[in-house]
Amino acid sequence: MNGYTLGALAGLILAFFGLAFGLGGFLVALLLGAVGALIGGIATGRLNLRAAVDAAQGRSRG
Repeated sequence: MNGYTLGALAGLILAFFGLAFGLGGFLVALLLGAVGALIGGIATGRLNLRAAVDAAQGRSRG
């Protein structure tokens, strides 16, 4: 799947949760999706958490 397909699928899923469970359901689905993406990025090595924290604190890892 490419990025457009995944984005469209995620949008449809979030829209379903929003319609079925209201704003609370939408926000819970959005939060859990973000946490899942974060964990997946760390597990696959595509997200370097230490570098992200250092960048957020204004430190550079040269």
